[in-house]
This record gives sequence, C-alpha cells and structure tokens, in this order.
Amino acid sequence: MDPNVTLALIAVGLLVLVVGAAFLLRRSGTKTPPSIDPSAPEVLDPDTEATARATAPESELTAPDDAEALAETEALVATEATLERPERAGSRMQRLRARLARSGALGQALLGVLSRDHLSEADWEELEDTLLLADIGLEPATELLDTLRTRVKVLGSTEAGPLREMLREELVALVNPEMDRSLADAPVTGEDGVPHPATVLVVGVNGTGKTTTVAKISRVLVAEQKKVVLGAADTFRAAAADQLATWGSRIGVEVIRSEKEGADPASVAFDAVRAGREQGSDVVLVDTAGRLQNKAGLMDELGKIKRVMSRTAPVSEVLLVLDATTGQNGMRQAKVFAEAVDITGIVLTKLDGTAKGGIVVAVQRELGVPVKFVGLGEGPDDLAPFVPAEFVDALLS
Repeated sequence: MDPNVTLALIAVGLLVLVVGAAFLLRRSGTKTPPSIDPSAPEVLDPDTEATARATAPESELTAPDDAEALAETEALVATEATLERPERAGSRMQRLRARLARSGALGQALLGVLSRDHLSEADWEELEDTLLLADIGLEPATELLDTLRTRVKVLGSTEAGPLREMLREELVALVNPEMDRSLADAPVTGEDGVPHPATVLVVGVNGTGKTTTVAKISRVLVAEQKKVVLGAADTFRAAAADQLATWGSRIGVEVIRSEKEGADPASVAFDAVRAGREQGSDVVLVDTAGRLQNKAGLMDELGKIKRVMSRTAPVSEVLLVLDATTGQNGMRQAKVFAEAVDITGIVLTKLDGTAKGGIVVAVQRELGVPVKFVGLGEGPDDLAPFVPAEFVDALLS
C-alpha cells in the first residue's frame, strides 16, 4: 500500500477517536476543572466547611477573645489549686484537746489532792492555792471548794474514777456550758432593709496575737464555706497590714487596707464593711490597734471605729483577744476594753499551759461574756471554737 495512503488513514482514525471522546464527556456532564490560582483564597461549600470545623483541633478554632478568656480561666484554676485549705473545726478540736491534755497540770494536781485519805485543812488550802495559781479567781475558787467539801463527804470514797467524775461535773458547771459561744457570722438586715455581712470588730492589746487571731478566725470561717473580707485597721503598725495581707493571700481572702501609714483606722474599717456589702460577703473581720500605753486615745479610737462601722452595717460582734498567760494583768486589760466597747466574746490565745487555764472562768465571770475561741499553738489552724466539756476533759486527761 502506498505509504501516503497509510498515514492518511491513521490521521483519520485519530480524529475520530478525539471527536468521540469529546462527545462522551459532554453527554456525562463532566467538566474540565479550571486552572487554580495559588494566590486565591480557598472557598469551601457549607457541608465541607462544617466537616472541617468538626475535625479541626480546638486551638485552631479559638478566636482571640476566647483564647484570652481561656487563659484567665486557667490562671484562676492554677491560683485556686495553690490556695491553702483550712482545717475544719472538728479535727481542730481533736488535735487541740490532745495538746491541752499533754500539757495538763491543773486537773492532775486537783485529783492528786482529792484522792488522799482523810483530807485535812492543809490539803484544802493546797487545793485553794492550786486554783488561785491557775488564775481562776478567788470567788470561783471559794465556790468550787465549798461544793467539793460537801460532795467528797457524801461520796465517802477516794477512788480515782468517782472523784474524777465529780470534779469533772463541778468544773464544767464552773465554766458555764449554758453560754452561747457561737460566732455571729450570719448576714443581717440593716435599718435600710438591705442585707449586710456580719461585721466583727477584734480588739486587744498589741502582743496578744490579735492580728494573727483575726487571720486564724478567717480560716475557720473559710473552712465553713463563708465568704470573708478582712479590714486592716491597725494603721499605726505597718507590719500589721502586711501580715494580714499575707495571711489573706494564702486562703484567697481580700484584705482592705490603706497604703498610708497612720491613716484613719475608722476610714479603713468603713471601706472594709462597704467592700463586704458590695461583694456579697458573709463576714467582715476588722483588726484594730492596741496601744494600751495611750489608754484614753485608744479607747476613743475604738469607739469611733465602731460608730463609723455601724453607719454602714450593724456591728455583730466585738471580740477581745487576751493572752492566757498574762493572768490578772489580762483581767485588767479586759476591764479597760469592756469600758470602751461592748465586748460580746473572748478569744484566749497561748493557752498552752493548763496551769493558767482558770482564766477561762475568771474572765467570763468578770465580763459576763463567753470565751468563744481558744488558741494553743503557732500553727495557722491552731485556733478552735471553745467547748467547755472538751476543755475540762482535756484538763483531767
């Protein structure tokens, strides 16, 4: 066959194939994909976009505002994780009772004398001396001894068990379990009909552990799920505000203070109460100065603080902090403070040695108000509500 004819036939065959392929593509609806511009933004149809968002990592979907909120939340969680969790009252009392029992001297001294055969007048005088050295006071000591004389004769026994139970009953009665020792920590309604946080004014001489006691009471309240604000109104001692701020930061409690040393304490107290009300707090605790050497000025100052606080919210409690080891000197301090402000409760610190435990009885008799808290150590949770029966049991352990 002529080569030219062969080439012509091949060319015609190829043309037929190309035309046939084009016809088939048009019939199937298939389109040739357009050329892609690399610089053009990718556009997804709704279904494809939804699928992409469902499978994309969360970090790629977070908007700037969401990222900021997430960071704040993570910071808050981290802060809460580092806050201390104060010990609840129940376990505090068990630990403090054990510590009180280990240092007990008063109860054992009394039992030691009472268990002797045929108690003489010298023995009864020894009992009286023991009670007076324990700062129980002359009148309560005389009452207790008169009752014990009668009951010992009726009992007619020197066995340790019956004597201990008898002494326990009389000591519990002397401490007076009928007194209301609860802290007024419930919000109150003022004259304006608006709910206010319970406000607690804490007073006492410098050196009794007053500022530390304010912080420790706040820990008790936080352990009971109370929202607390602290007021650093001891503005004449710069370290007091710093100390309170440090304690507050450990448990997440706000401290209202003045950056100016010597600022008006009443103004700080007022600001603390106002902050507590605005934040919906349960309790506002206000620390005060205790410069007893300037007796007249201090008492006027405390009276002013209470009056100013009362303008914002009624004062629920006035707690007096006393060092249990100061004995009769502490009693004189108690009288001075009671003249300036209406004391509603007492906090006894440093009650480590029970030889001085009688001050519980003496101060309650003198002021007619209950001991509400006792402290037996330097630890942050070494403060607990006072329970008369447990206190006496620890003395006699």
